[in-house]
Amino acid sequence: MAELTLYIGNKNYSSWSLRPWIAMKACGIPFSEVLIPFDMKAGNPKFRTLSPVGRVPVLHHDEIRIWESLAIIEYVAELFPEAGLWPKAQGERALARSISMEMLSGFGALRSACPMNIRRQPAAIPVGEDVRANVRRIEAIWKDCRQKSGGPFLFGAFSAADAMFAPAVNRFEVYELVSDPETLAYMTAVKQHPAWVEWQHAALAETWYVEKDEV
Repeated sequence: MAELTLYIGNKNYSSWSLRPWIAMKACGIPFSEVLIPFDMKAGNPKFRTLSPVGRVPVLHHDEIRIWESLAIIEYVAELFPEAGLWPKAQGERALARSISMEMLSGFGALRSACPMNIRRQPAAIPVGEDVRANVRRIEAIWKDCRQKSGGPFLFGAFSAADAMFAPAVNRFEVYELVSDPETLAYMTAVKQHPAWVEWQHAALAETWYVEKDEV
């Protein structure tokens, strides 16, 4: 099989890059990564040479190009069905895909007000009711899934669904948005996963500064 190459942006800020990266890393899927920083006001023109939409992440597999985080995850799940990116049970897979799509298309208030920022020292900021509503919905998803599966992750073992919600773990922590013990327990499980630790270590070593993502 030809090598998979995942092109990503800054690990400190790029929530969409984190999703397929941590999904593939956590589930043992081999790939090479290429980081192209978006430390310019208009992004980075190199992105246009890699992806038809001019954004990262994008996965290259021979001549195939796959962009958008969830599409990348679905593609590698088909290539590596034994990796366990999605739950085995049909009903659980349907639920996992549903909440992953909800994350893909929703929670805009949270993303806009609270950009992912691994380096940020935890501190609360004023947020509106729209952000609080996003937070409550995510907490409800996490609680429901973990109660059904028994945890520690949303469907027992780490899956694509956990990868899709991984940036929310950072947002909840660094903007001090949550205090519920069940929510914090899930966040701890994610932050202790070796894949998260590896990403975090690299993010903390970065020196790029993107003003619009510093709140």
